[in-house]
Amino acid sequence: MATRAVLQTFERYQKERVAFVSAVAEMAKNPQNIEALQQAGAMALLRPLLLDNVPSIQQSAALALGRLANYSDDLAEAVVQNEILPQLVYSLAEQNRFYKKAAGYCLRAVVKHSPELAQAVVDSGALDSLVTCLEEFDPGVKEAATWCLGYIAGHNTELAQQVVDAGAVPLLVLCVQEPELSLKRVAASALSDIAKHTPELAQVVVDAGAVSYLAPLLVNQDAKLKRQVCSALGQVAKHSVDLAEVVVEAEVFPKCLTCLKYPDEFVRKHAATLVREVVKHTPELAQLVVANGGVGGLVEYCNDSTGNNRLPAVMALGYIAAFSETLALAVIAEKGLAPLCAAVAEETEDHLRAAAAWSLGQVGRHTPDHAKAVADTGK
Repeated sequence: MATRAVLQTFERYQKERVAFVSAVAEMAKNPQNIEALQQAGAMALLRPLLLDNVPSIQQSAALALGRLANYSDDLAEAVVQNEILPQLVYSLAEQNRFYKKAAGYCLRAVVKHSPELAQAVVDSGALDSLVTCLEEFDPGVKEAATWCLGYIAGHNTELAQQVVDAGAVPLLVLCVQEPELSLKRVAASALSDIAKHTPELAQVVVDAGAVSYLAPLLVNQDAKLKRQVCSALGQVAKHSVDLAEVVVEAEVFPKCLTCLKYPDEFVRKHAATLVREVVKHTPELAQLVVANGGVGGLVEYCNDSTGNNRLPAVMALGYIAAFSETLALAVIAEKGLAPLCAAVAEETEDHLRAAAAWSLGQVGRHTPDHAKAVADTGK
């Protein structure tokens, strides 16, 4: 009888812990509840539940903390101050896949806010555990870790270098090859976040074979994946002639140019950016794009878009025209001057108008005939 009473007490205690942590996790979904939860001391109460002996309680506690941290810098800072990170990192290596997903989400919610918070997560030893998660069988665990690594790498060169040094890049390239679309997207995004900083980091991404696996995904029909692939290839190509040639040799043209007509506006913008990052380097690369019908695609996109979405196409036309009389003539022949003049006249932001004016100047500077074509368009 006494044993039964004791067991009932513990069962009741467990049920109450489950009810408490589930309720807090649910309430943390609503931004209106966040301040009240913080003032009630939710973080301090959730922290010991990360080490609870019931796995579902651990998962819900990590999820609730992630939702709190996701809300603001201050709450993410509180996760660091309450020394929650070491417990999350320890559990990433030890616990089941459901917990790893929740812990990965919580870490991602912290690192996304600032380089300082990302560095705090790195200092807690998270990188090795996150990279190990990339080797897990479960795609959800890989995805949670990839999100986190991408956010860390995206902040600055130093953090991206630490992600590279932890051995993440080859495993991210493997993630790009996985069948799950969501994992492909996040892995492509993370590679983009690494490559964007310096030629050296972009070279690491290239050396891992990323470009040859990313380029074929340009024809995938998933809009979000197309965006990330165009972005990643553009971030590699922008740094140098050699890196741009690696991208071109992966046969991104004319696949990339068909993306300029894709219904999703972000796909079109990232595709135009990729074209710009290739053509800016040499006359030969610009000629390659022209030969593949790139000018017509850029002009059409320029006509159909406004604001910052228009900018990469405007600049790409300027870069192409700058190299030679012949390339500038290609821009004129494809009726590229009208949208550039329209951008100067219609856009409200100075940097957009300046870019369009610069591009017009690159067309008109070669010969009196080129200049006359510009002048006639502007009448």
